[in-house]
Amino acid sequence: MIREITILPGFDKDGSREGFNELNLKAGETVSIVGPTGSGKTALISDIELLAQGDTATKRKVLINGTVPDEQTRYNPALKPIAMITQNTKCFADLTVVEFLEIHARARKIENDSIIEETIVLANNFTGEKIYAGNRVTTLSGGQTRSLLIADAILIGAAPIILLDEIENAGIFKQEVIELIVDSGKVIVFVTHDPVIALHTDRRIIMENGAIKGILGRDESEIHVAQNLIILDQRIGAIREELRAGKVISNELALLNLA
Repeated sequence: MIREITILPGFDKDGSREGFNELNLKAGETVSIVGPTGSGKTALISDIELLAQGDTATKRKVLINGTVPDEQTRYNPALKPIAMITQNTKCFADLTVVEFLEIHARARKIENDSIIEETIVLANNFTGEKIYAGNRVTTLSGGQTRSLLIADAILIGAAPIILLDEIENAGIFKQEVIELIVDSGKVIVFVTHDPVIALHTDRRIIMENGAIKGILGRDESEIHVAQNLIILDQRIGAIREELRAGKVISNELALLNLA
């Protein structure tokens, strides 16, 4: 059982040591990684995914429950406790959705026959483009692929650590993703530029010049801001779906949704 992961400091792009002693991410906690493009967000999430041991460009180390992970945990896909879904994640195997999920379920030694259907149902909560069991995974859109992989990570992978890299760019229903995983008991890490996601996480890691420059806990005053952003985001999302459906967006409809 993973209670926490610990990130030990490495070095920024100039070779200066990061200015913190250790960063602990606990089970049940949601964390966002924010910062401008090129600030080191992807490098940090990659260090976590690799369970780095000073063997990456940043020289960071990542511990599980305070100890160095063994080789099997780091390198055996069936035992690795981390699922990472990026904006560039693609499935290259020419399999149907059912075949793809069945292979993963067998690898995880899951004997629950209903989990395949449950995973597809969950994935369809995240996307407006319905995923069918017989779809080829290579033909899924970016949003469908990310939705399927997130659902797969939650139910079949049962990964205790889930890393989500800029899922707001994948065309998925991010609010539904947030609602379904924030109470999952997992360590959830978002790399994001999206204020709706960032303001709904327990803490924000601030990146600059390849280093962790600050860690902010969610301020109570931000909760009201976050709620207003959700309402606005949902209204924009409704207009987006109208556009996808080929409907004309009148001034009246736009004002009604954004008012």
